Amino acid sequence: MRTSSLLAVLLFASWTLAGPTYTDPQKADDDFAFQGEYVGTTKDADEEKKVGVQVIALGKGKFRAVAYQQGLPGDGWDNQSEKHTVDGERKGDTVVFEKDGITGTLKAGKIIVAAGDTMIAELTKTERKSPTLGAKSPPGAVVLFDGTSADAFEGGKMTEDKLLQQGCTSKRKFASHKIHLEFRTPYQPEDSGQGRGNSGVYLQGRYEVQVLDSFGLSGEQNECGGVYSVGKPSVNMCYPPLSWQTYDIDYTAAVYEGDKIVKNPRVTVRHNGVKIHDDVELPGERNTTAAPVVAGKEPGPLYLQDHGNPVRYRNIWVVETK
Repeated sequence: MRTSSLLAVLLFASWTLAGPTYTDPQKADDDFAFQGEYVGTTKDADEEKKVGVQVIALGKGKFRAVAYQQGLPGDGWDNQSEKHTVDGERKGDTVVFEKDGITGTLKAGKIIVAAGDTMIAELTKTERKSPTLGAKSPPGAVVLFDGTSADAFEGGKMTEDKLLQQGCTSKRKFASHKIHLEFRTPYQPEDSGQGRGNSGVYLQGRYEVQVLDSFGLSGEQNECGGVYSVGKPSVNMCYPPLSWQTYDIDYTAAVYEGDKIVKNPRVTVRHNGVKIHDDVELPGERNTTAAPVVAGKEPGPLYLQDHGNPVRYRNIWVVETK
């Protein structure tokens, strides 16, 4: 085994052994019910203002809360206002966050924020769903996966609940196209970074739109929604793990004259219905990291990366474009 391969195996092992992995919400740990998104209002000089909070489970009763002014990412937050982060701990049926004299108490789907005896805000748990979740394939679309068979993929495997496993490549190859797919990252509370719900959607097998449990993170090029090694999303639209999420992607293939590239490929990405990349130019003469297909003028497949985490996919269809 080459040295680089051995290092990859050791790194893989360190990720997979960090903590438990849950793929079924009904079988998750006691912390899972507290994790999620919360919305409410707070008063500032007698003016009510919307506020959003994302609560992230870190394992063994530990939590992190990220608070946003004007609402949640993609629903009010301007992507520029300061975020406030505070850690908390669960005791029984309650999670308590404390920082700078402010206390947030999370219980029964509500967060009460108070300064001493004065209540500042009350937030209620919400569950957002992508507006394109369950989108039906239009006439003429190439349906790659609808829960009946994984035969459209090399290495395609279905779970018992008829979901597509990560680690497969479409037999059909595409030039310019639009793609809709739905994905679900596992719940791995004790893992972090690239070891937490990692996969990737490779357009033409060349350019990766990252899949990762990046719920509550800053939104970087190697996090969910990022075009790996190219650009970060304009906003981190990642939902909590075990939530179904959507990518709706417009990909324009590179243009060649003979063997010379004259126009680089471009991509527009909507994550959970929100545009996070707008006609971004891709590096035409090189593919993104770990791509199985080198950059070139030939059509390429859809590749769903296996990075050691049980990421699941469903409702995948493609519309070829000129």
